[in-house]
Amino acid sequence: MRIEAAVLERQNIKSDFEKEKALTVRELELEGPGRGEVMIRVAAAGVCHSDLSVINGTRNRPVPMVLGHEAAGIVEEVGPDVDDLSPGDHVVCIFAPGCGTCLPCAEGRPALCTRAVKHHGVGELMTGHRRLSMDGMPVHHHIGVSAFATHAVLARQSLVKVEADIPPHISALFSCAMLTGAGAVFNTAKVMPGSKVAVFGLGGVGLSAVLGAVAAGAGQVVVVDPFKPKLDTAMEMGATHAVNADEHTIEAVRDLTGGGVDFAIELAGSVKALETAYDCTCRGGTTVTAGLPHPDARMPLNALKLVAEERALKGSYIGSCVPQRDLPRMFSLYMQGKLPVEKMLTHRLRLDQINLAMDQLDNGTAIRQVIEFEI
Repeated sequence: MRIEAAVLERQNIKSDFEKEKALTVRELELEGPGRGEVMIRVAAAGVCHSDLSVINGTRNRPVPMVLGHEAAGIVEEVGPDVDDLSPGDHVVCIFAPGCGTCLPCAEGRPALCTRAVKHHGVGELMTGHRRLSMDGMPVHHHIGVSAFATHAVLARQSLVKVEADIPPHISALFSCAMLTGAGAVFNTAKVMPGSKVAVFGLGGVGLSAVLGAVAAGAGQVVVVDPFKPKLDTAMEMGATHAVNADEHTIEAVRDLTGGGVDFAIELAGSVKALETAYDCTCRGGTTVTAGLPHPDARMPLNALKLVAEERALKGSYIGSCVPQRDLPRMFSLYMQGKLPVEKMLTHRLRLDQINLAMDQLDNGTAIRQVIEFEI
């Protein structure tokens, strides 16, 4: 079938995305779903720094590619061997699905699935296929999703069914931002009630971590960012203290928390931010990073402090989540008013405004933006 999609045909575009026409809305051919695959009509797709990182070359991916990995939609058609989804079901997309059979999946860590990383790294669905084409040539899928499009075909494992009464522009934000940010708090850090928490970087994922820390009952939630509007938003979400990101950050955080936080959550994707987060923890504290810096970035580490003060430094990919387990729990918290993700939604745009969305993301004037489609 013919669809409209935003296509990336060249990388290393560093800024001025609207002027450079970084993404081009084109008419593509989308094959129907094969065995173990599902076609969805995309309802809403969030705009994430991980998409921007492909455009600017921080994350190297094959092109041409349809970007977009944080999304919600409605099932249109199911392929052979898919018997637990039906047309009309509401679903969210998962960019780090599990095959269920490799060792990480067997250990309950589907985000580290070896099969998914193999296929997604070369622009395929987990099934090993590409279902997109342009002018007779294959077009790559972005981490198994490619949601900046009117329709998408995904592997069954890349979808989780949700209740239809959650609006797609809300459920889409759980697909990446909430799973990654709140998941880093709930699953990786395992924040306990009364804990002192600091969150570094207040994009959509960072603000999701703030919501997670508040929901987990943290006693202090300190937020750190260079942009005052983002600090103000975090305070409205329940943060207890706001600190400007500058040369005095470490001193300010340690003074506010009486010697440092129990958990520092870094979501800025910056080595400098990660170093600062680590230095803001107390003796015995834990630093969790879910940011994605450039692959060549390196961090110096005081090995003696790591041992003598029993510090911990942990990576977190998609919040160490098991989406089929964690999404229903998070949706339940949302319905109870405990994860008000809508507070970070700053823009609702059309597909033809995708480059504007990238500019706003890049210059810090947007937090979470959603591309919406008629359904």
